[in-house]
Amino acid sequence: MPTFVTLYKWTDQGVRNLPDAPSRMEAGKKAAEALGAKIIASYFTSGEYDAVTVSEWPSEEAGLIALFTQAMQGYVRSTTMKAYSAAEMRQILSKVPK
Repeated sequence: MPTFVTLYKWTDQGVRNLPDAPSRMEAGKKAAEALGAKIIASYFTSGEYDAVTVSEWPSEEAGLIALFTQAMQGYVRSTTMKAYSAAEMRQILSKVPK
């Protein structure tokens, strides 16, 4: 399953509704799991980003659908990166011409 690291920043709407942020995070986890995702970790953070999630999805398409659905709610903007395990990276690097 593809793994993704997603960094979140609150929008103005998200800041106005900040007291609901923990409930929204839990609802987001449940919605993702209903789509077949495994949420490895979710944290609220300080600094440049307001939250981070590490998740596994049955497909890249399923992950994108969830991100688009989340974005349409208007509480957060996200930056998502596909993550690779050491084993996956070894396999990829084995194909790089020397």
